[in-house]
Amino acid sequence: MFDRLLAPLLETLRPHFDLSNARLETLAVLLVGLANGRTVNLSHLASQFPGDAQHGSNYRRLQRFFQFVRLDGDIAARLIVQMLNLDRPKLLALDRTNWKLGSRDVNVLVLAIVTRRFRVPLMWVLLDHAGSSATAQRIALMERYLRLFGAASIEALLADREFIGAGWMEFLIENNIPFAIRLKEDMQIQLADGRLLQFRSQLRKRRRGTWEGWLNGMDATPANRLRVAAKRIKGSELLIVATSLDDAGRGLNLYRRRWGIECVFADAKTRGLNIEDTHITDPEKLATLLVLVALAVTWAYRCATRVMGRTAIRRKGHGRREKSWFRTGLDALRNWIIHHPVNRRAILTP
Repeated sequence: MFDRLLAPLLETLRPHFDLSNARLETLAVLLVGLANGRTVNLSHLASQFPGDAQHGSNYRRLQRFFQFVRLDGDIAARLIVQMLNLDRPKLLALDRTNWKLGSRDVNVLVLAIVTRRFRVPLMWVLLDHAGSSATAQRIALMERYLRLFGAASIEALLADREFIGAGWMEFLIENNIPFAIRLKEDMQIQLADGRLLQFRSQLRKRRRGTWEGWLNGMDATPANRLRVAAKRIKGSELLIVATSLDDAGRGLNLYRRRWGIECVFADAKTRGLNIEDTHITDPEKLATLLVLVALAVTWAYRCATRVMGRTAIRRKGHGRREKSWFRTGLDALRNWIIHHPVNRRAILTP
């Protein structure tokens, strides 16, 4: 029965990944195992192989896959966009996720697509240190994106207070990447008349405010001028967002969608595929694992679309959805794998 699921899945993967038949079958088994077992632990995934081979043999087969196979992240990114039919301009979110394996930090800078339904990791950089990313690392990640999809494919880039800096924002403006990035309360803005205003002091007696100008370190040219909108949230906390969009209020509203990347991390971790179960620490092997996780998440979202069509997921009395789109798709996918392995609705075909 499992073989009947693998066959069409292999047909889908073969045009995108230049692998031998044995390696391609291992890739397909890994994808099925990630969804069905909700784990990246290789010992558990080894039980997903069809046939009579011993568990130890299958486990070594998986180890050799990660030792010798390097899945191209750019190819995977194109496939993800194709699978989800996301040709229109889209919101991107940038953030980090991290966890510890023993005393070692695993720190990943992730660029994700966040739409009303889909929240999928698209590209990433494995950082070789704990803590924040450097401007050069962010720029390199965005340059990869631009080479593949172009700036016209971006509705806006959303990022939290960690992702500020004059050089970074000037790079985004120079490359025509619209953005909405949260600022820190103690930052200052330089107005056109040269005055410096601190956001915290300006909002001491007000709940909202808008300004135009430049952050510290930015060249005060018309092309670099930012629009900033701020409001109070959760009592006394300030939400301050700088944007390159013409309408500062729109940037503030778009920023609320940044939360989608936190859902991406939850789907990849305890709420979904449990990526923190891995014992892999080698950066190249981890990069391959992240491709697999991104494809599995995308597969789940495709299944959610097949199940729900244009229908919205029902809301409960408290106003939240009874299930996320990811969980709806993952539940359907697992059911198809177990009970309907020839149901082509569950296959990765675009």
